[in-house]
Amino acid sequence: MSPAVSAIIVNYNAGSLLRASVDSLVSCPVDVEVIVVDNASHDSSLDGLQDIPQVVVIRNPTNVGFASACNIGVKAATAPVILFLNPDCYFEGDALSPLIVALQSDARIGMVGGLLLNGDGSEQAGGRRAIPTPWRSFVRAFGLHRFADRWPRLFYDFHLHKQALPSDSIEVEAISGACMLVKRAAIDDVGLWDEAYFLHCEDLDWCMRFRQKGWKILFVPTSRIGHALGACSKSRRVFVEWHKHKGMIRFYRKFFRNDYPGVLMGMVVAGVWLRFSLVSVYLTLQRLLARGGVRRG
Repeated sequence: MSPAVSAIIVNYNAGSLLRASVDSLVSCPVDVEVIVVDNASHDSSLDGLQDIPQVVVIRNPTNVGFASACNIGVKAATAPVILFLNPDCYFEGDALSPLIVALQSDARIGMVGGLLLNGDGSEQAGGRRAIPTPWRSFVRAFGLHRFADRWPRLFYDFHLHKQALPSDSIEVEAISGACMLVKRAAIDDVGLWDEAYFLHCEDLDWCMRFRQKGWKILFVPTSRIGHALGACSKSRRVFVEWHKHKGMIRFYRKFFRNDYPGVLMGMVVAGVWLRFSLVSVYLTLQRLLARGGVRRG
């Protein structure tokens, strides 16, 4: 008999966070198959899983990226419902059941996500959001969303976490790839993750494709998920920013190329790389200053 849910966790040096994530899954009152797809980790994160019979570990010889690893997990999964969960996420109590109920509440609901929480209990950005079109990204980058009260349609922010938390599930344009519960039937219709993304923006791509195929996406506020955002990427922040910005450009070109004049799209691309340059310089200086402080200490 197949499990009710196949949970796919893509791991890369998540340390003890991986075990905490898996423990929160297997403690749910739902029959869960846990598939850990490891992208050539070199820490001891997998060692803590040997005593959990529900866990299957797939070891990739190299880091193939998040989207490719997710697809490997999908092909190994046996359940009609598939959960994608980051290794730095953990369910608070039985957070899985509200997601399942929401997913099954309508035949056209293809994907649901929960309330992502920071360590202090506040709502994290990204759990519910609008699609970040080039214009919306420009608005956010230059702080123009502060004028949304006066001109809401013009200066709309794609992050929705500062809006009042709804009491029940609501339809949204996008959720975070940190926690996605998806119907296999929807995946069969839409297709697998786009493996041309290595890290970041692949979740937005999938949300766009789901909606283009007529599948609904829900945000479920009663499902609470702790998320230690960035915990797995602290040691390679410039690398992560490179792929994030590269993914942004692919996303814009893939879905908005025909919506913007060529010159304007060129300016968008130039702006993305300018932002990456500034961020990488800042992160490099920050790392050098931190090293200098350690040496002086």
